[in-house]
Amino acid sequence: MSVEIEKVETKKQLKQFISVPWDVYKNEPNWVPWLFFERMQFFDKQRNPFFEHAEADYFIARRDGKAVGSIAAVLNHRHNEIHEENIAHFGVFELQNDPEVAAALLETACKWARDMGTDRILGPANLSSTMEWGMLFDGYDSPPVVLMPYNPPYYNDFVEAAGFTKAMDLYAWNNRIAKLMEPGGLPEKLVRVVGKVKDRYKLNIRALNMKDFDNEIKIVKHVYNSAWEKNWGFVPLTDNEFDSLVTELKPILDPRIVFIVEAKGEPVGFSLSFPDVNQVLHKLRPGPTTIGSYIAGARMLRNKTKTNRLRVFALGVLEEYRARGVDALMYYETVVAGVPLGYEWAEGSWVLENNDAANRVSEMVGSDLYKRYRVYEKVL
Repeated sequence: MSVEIEKVETKKQLKQFISVPWDVYKNEPNWVPWLFFERMQFFDKQRNPFFEHAEADYFIARRDGKAVGSIAAVLNHRHNEIHEENIAHFGVFELQNDPEVAAALLETACKWARDMGTDRILGPANLSSTMEWGMLFDGYDSPPVVLMPYNPPYYNDFVEAAGFTKAMDLYAWNNRIAKLMEPGGLPEKLVRVVGKVKDRYKLNIRALNMKDFDNEIKIVKHVYNSAWEKNWGFVPLTDNEFDSLVTELKPILDPRIVFIVEAKGEPVGFSLSFPDVNQVLHKLRPGPTTIGSYIAGARMLRNKTKTNRLRVFALGVLEEYRARGVDALMYYETVVAGVPLGYEWAEGSWVLENNDAANRVSEMVGSDLYKRYRVYEKVL
């Protein structure tokens, strides 16, 4: 039967669009489901502040009336203004192993991008680089950590067959941090760097103060947008986007593993880690229903501190304090604080392949490069 592509225009279609992965991954043991109610909010253009500066259309592929694939086509005006580019993005690319469906979905996104007047398309991005970014390319033997994507290997084959090529690889580093707290476990170089950096630059490092949460978040927002402003693909978050992200992440925060670094009383760096609540969702495997996902979300929050893995989600240092060991100091403090709390493993993700400084620190603390994600591009 031929493939039909349908643009999402109703709430019923949006539910079908979001539900596609449950059929794709029903026999995949490493997949971690989305929380359905959260995805309904995320893809709602009236509720997600991303759409204050972006536009998108969602598409469903059907065979004999059944939804068998999905894709989103996105035009992020803020990205194009900041990077002086004229590109579109694609994302939410999900389907079973069907080359015809893949070709139809990707061509739909490319045509949409051409019709919007762009000259290149990049992805996958769900919906931007702040959220799920890239396609798993290497490291299929374990589930993803929270807010990291997962996909079958054949997705890469389909994208490359459609004429896409590599734009950038993103690294995920894995570390059994529990071993670092054993006698002699901490790398000598790390201990030496940490010992010097605090005294030499008069640094103070402290955990997030939840009693002064609003002011703490202002600090994090300033450092976050400043520290990454020159990174490939990065778009600073608007105030509304940042507030929305904080609202989403605050329930899963463990403030004891979030750190702010100050020099002379001024913030110069921060690291944001949180429990890998995917460990809970992986066991629950909530279905594509609103009520079921609310129940799973509540169970996830009740058990968030029972996870034995954390994800280092963001680690940033202001430009004038880079190459001084501030990043190593935050890694060190995360390990020292995290292991007694029951965190045995840590994933640092994602890191640009050309971010030599961050990748060197990951190697220095004994991390293994265990997953790679690829961002693809195509000239239109």
